[in-house]
Amino acid sequence: MLAVLLLVLTVPQARASADHEASARPTYANPVDVDYRYNYEQMNEGISYRTGADPAVVYFKGVYYLFQTLADGYWRSTDLAHWTFVKPDKWPFDSEVAPATLVADGKLFLMRATMRPEPLLYSTDPKSGHWDFWSRWLPMVPKTTWPGKPILPGRLPSGPWDPGLFQDDDGKVYLYWGSSNVHPLYGIEMNLALDKAAEGEGKRITYPGEPVTLIKLHPDEHGWERFGRDHSDTTIAPFIEGAWMNKHGGRYYLQYAAPGTEYNVYATGVYTSDKPLGPFHYAPYNPIGYKPGGFTQGAGHGSTFQGAHGNWWNTGTSWIGTNWTFERRIGLYPAGFTADGQMWVNTRFGDFPHYVPDHKLQPGESTFTGWMLLSYRKHATASSQIADHGPALATDENPRTFWVAAKNAPGQTLTVDLGGPRTVRAVQVNYADYKAGRYGDAPDIVTRFRLLGSVDGTHWHTLADLSKSQRGRADAYLPLKRAQTLRYIRYVHIHVGSKHLAIADLRVFGNEAGPPPSPPVLVSAKRLVDARVAQITWKPVPGAVGYNLRWGLARDRLFETYQRFADQPTTLKLTSLNKGVRYVVAVEAFDERGVSRLSKTMVLKP
Repeated sequence: MLAVLLLVLTVPQARASADHEASARPTYANPVDVDYRYNYEQMNEGISYRTGADPAVVYFKGVYYLFQTLADGYWRSTDLAHWTFVKPDKWPFDSEVAPATLVADGKLFLMRATMRPEPLLYSTDPKSGHWDFWSRWLPMVPKTTWPGKPILPGRLPSGPWDPGLFQDDDGKVYLYWGSSNVHPLYGIEMNLALDKAAEGEGKRITYPGEPVTLIKLHPDEHGWERFGRDHSDTTIAPFIEGAWMNKHGGRYYLQYAAPGTEYNVYATGVYTSDKPLGPFHYAPYNPIGYKPGGFTQGAGHGSTFQGAHGNWWNTGTSWIGTNWTFERRIGLYPAGFTADGQMWVNTRFGDFPHYVPDHKLQPGESTFTGWMLLSYRKHATASSQIADHGPALATDENPRTFWVAAKNAPGQTLTVDLGGPRTVRAVQVNYADYKAGRYGDAPDIVTRFRLLGSVDGTHWHTLADLSKSQRGRADAYLPLKRAQTLRYIRYVHIHVGSKHLAIADLRVFGNEAGPPPSPPVLVSAKRLVDARVAQITWKPVPGAVGYNLRWGLARDRLFETYQRFADQPTTLKLTSLNKGVRYVVAVEAFDERGVSRLSKTMVLKP
């Protein structure tokens, strides 16, 4: 089995051999293409942006439901690729915040982060938007204090903030919570009285036991738990938050987020136990959800769920942080467990297109389409621009830089020259909220445009037409119905619900004809005096677009990835290691034709 895992994870999936294969299966690309809502929290400061974070995804009655922070509803999907917003009929919240979900007794329960008694909702038909109260006032957890009150000895901070709900095989329900750079994560048994619903909602929730202190951070031992960009800020204590529990093979996997959502290294870690309330043991392969490089950066505070065909997935929170610290997006990644119980999340090429599988994935089977990035640093032109926001910023793979048109008016264009004929299979239009001036929701917050393609820059035809779209699409992902040979891609503007037309990146995916690049030569890999840090150096590969530094506990378990582009140095200081853990590292190169074989591996001794 491990040999198969090695083979599939180190050899890129073969590209589609016929045009019809481009649309044979649903595909998606991160950030997840949902209609992110404009926030309302910074209205007094005059700061406007779309955001989504802390995703809780649940598979209920054959349908996926996505709940997230700062939304006035939720989304549903039958295939993880196409999402429809659901406006609830009963919504006692000003918005969801770090929501928790639970499927129990044929019901879908929904709880939001809170510091005071609030409703616990349930639905048997969330597709319709109908919800009922399981309890109008969720009882406070024993020994917690009220917001703003001093935490006396024997008391816990007010909560449950960042809750997670879990039902064990014996029917018992557990609540996990915590979000702090001072306090740990907590857990407690929670009786929902599923077999006594007739007693009325006021008697449905009790806590049979006492809160249990579960886990806390150890950044002095775990490099990835340190705060700041690439874990470089030692002045701020890191945060532990976002509890989520799964059970697999009789083992409990308590997941948590660290060190903070404000940077590229927001990640998910895991502790394991043979009991739902511990004691828990740190997994040496942490972090499990980690994406510090590429266009979509950050993968912390999400959810792990099992969907169609028994496949596992993980969602996480990605960092934008342009308009406000907590401007974010949602990422979706394949996940699973090895035969001996190691949990993994695969973020390799995590913001390139992936297939949604129509079968049970075999160990190590990849969902990556093999469609490569064709637009990186390619020449771009625009019909207009404002100072310091030219069209070159729309092909730099950075959501924090963007082209801004001189006017938000129909007919504005952004054109990317791919440099020669390429087989194009998908396009992603990522908008930026430059002085957007919008809050909440409104009927005119819709995204309308057309995509055109051309071989010669003179004769154009339509690739996609969203001129009558009725939804907002901050990160519009558009797979073509059939693969096409093109050199030029043009965005033609119609409408966005913002004061300005701003596009962070116009990303184009497909392939150039020819063999993939040669494997890089790994020159050195050595741990520094601080054993949480290693320096990795490799030789440049001519023509490469970028590289994936990959590492893990063994050659057949290189589950961690740090993506770098070829115009960045080929020496990387890896700052996320755990002290006392032996690692294996390797590098692969990629270009517009495909992905190289892995370099030789090197060992980082404890």
